[in-house]
Amino acid sequence: MTTGIPVHRSIGASPVGTDGAHLETLIVGAGPVGLSMALDLARRGRKVTVLSRLDFIAAGSKGICYSKRSLDIWDRLGVGQAMVDRGVVWNLGKVFWGESTTPIYEFDLLPVKDQRRPAFINLQQYHVEAILVDALGRYPNVDIRWGHELTALDARADGVSVSVEAPGGRYTLNTDWLIACDGNKSTVRGLMGLDFEGRVFEDNFLIADIKMKGEHPAERWFWFDPPFNPGQSALMHKQPDDVWRLDFQLGWNIDREAAMRPENVEPLVRAMLGDTIEFEREWYSVYTFQCRRMQRFVHGRVLFAGDSAHLVSPFGARGANGGLADVDNLGWKLERVLEGKALESFLESYNHEAITTADENILNSTRSTDFLTPKSTASAAYRDAVLSLAGEHPFARPFVNSGRLSMAVSYPASPLSTPDEDGDWDGVPPGSPALDAPIGEDWLLGKLGGGFRLIANGWKGEAPVPVIDVEGEALIVDRYDLAPGSACLIRPDQYVAARWRHPSPAKISAAIARAEGAAA
Repeated sequence: MTTGIPVHRSIGASPVGTDGAHLETLIVGAGPVGLSMALDLARRGRKVTVLSRLDFIAAGSKGICYSKRSLDIWDRLGVGQAMVDRGVVWNLGKVFWGESTTPIYEFDLLPVKDQRRPAFINLQQYHVEAILVDALGRYPNVDIRWGHELTALDARADGVSVSVEAPGGRYTLNTDWLIACDGNKSTVRGLMGLDFEGRVFEDNFLIADIKMKGEHPAERWFWFDPPFNPGQSALMHKQPDDVWRLDFQLGWNIDREAAMRPENVEPLVRAMLGDTIEFEREWYSVYTFQCRRMQRFVHGRVLFAGDSAHLVSPFGARGANGGLADVDNLGWKLERVLEGKALESFLESYNHEAITTADENILNSTRSTDFLTPKSTASAAYRDAVLSLAGEHPFARPFVNSGRLSMAVSYPASPLSTPDEDGDWDGVPPGSPALDAPIGEDWLLGKLGGGFRLIANGWKGEAPVPVIDVEGEALIVDRYDLAPGSACLIRPDQYVAARWRHPSPAKISAAIARAEGAAA
């Protein structure tokens, strides 16, 4: 349907929908965020329609790095293992400076061991989308409309009316809820007259995805001021199928079209990897990035998630991973509203928590970008001082910022959390994501599923939700600081909602009501 975009998997345009049909939930956008949102709601038994303006899964260079938290979310959605099996697993990052071939700094992104998933996998976005599309094909309550593009909308207090352009003609739809997952150039956002607030960075980076046989390990390698790109930075990642992601900082005042020409890209690649290297071009592109977000993510019956709501620089892999955090947060909350168990105002907690995540990601991305691309003499002097000290002095290494990589964000001020009421606690506090650990032949996060659960150490009371008894599971007891008789309540998105030294059915019920928006 759209020319100039490479095709990974051709699907073909869907038939024109029934004009004026009424839907429960309409998702606009079929990237990793929109498809994961559809899968979350589908598994909860909701009817979902997805609009994709393309009638194929696009190839080309997009996101590749998916964090442990995203893998945990995909585990809950039943596709985590497929992602790991297809991807390249990695935990270690190395930072180089200047001509030295010895890293000045190494970091392990999974310092807490004995968890099911690694810190990251690298996987091309088209593989991610194909796995999600295949998973959604098993749900009769999901309708993906390929080659159907939203062109107009009218948002009302009780729903949204939209116009759709398809190869077979135009038609209209009415939906109770519209979830905009249509990316950084969101049509939904534009039609509603909404915009981003934030900062655009004056720099350009070249992505060179190449195919080669290489012996480099599956690690994240980052260079400051390397001899093959002097005065700039560079990055290398391994992907499946012998594809490698190379990033080169180019500076601001460049000819972007010229920078993507093979005759200008290939000297950079050979300077990095060696003159004798044999490789094939997979995809070349130049990007400029932003750290911006919408003021609000909830606009009546229109909800924004992923790049349609917030944008960050790619350093730190916080874009798609931040969008998957949105899905994780929104799915169970919208389900409760759809079931009549919570008022629409409950979705303000999505607005609060998703903005908390976006602001954390924007803050870290901005700091990373300022360190990578200093724009003042003082900033450059600070960066170079840190780099010069890091090789010999451990105290300086935490200040090396080649991209603070994506991690799950906590909500310390969440209105859904019940504050601790008794005793001094270590472990995982309310508003923070549950921490995985082995339990028998299984994993704790796998046992939590997608509903409320109580993790308890030998507590024998009557709980209004399923109980996972971890008595004798020393690692879980230690990680959650669960003394005998203690318990903690886990939300459907696997965040801690409350914890007690002396739980009771009344306390647990009150905490569930608070977490469901039924209590202040």
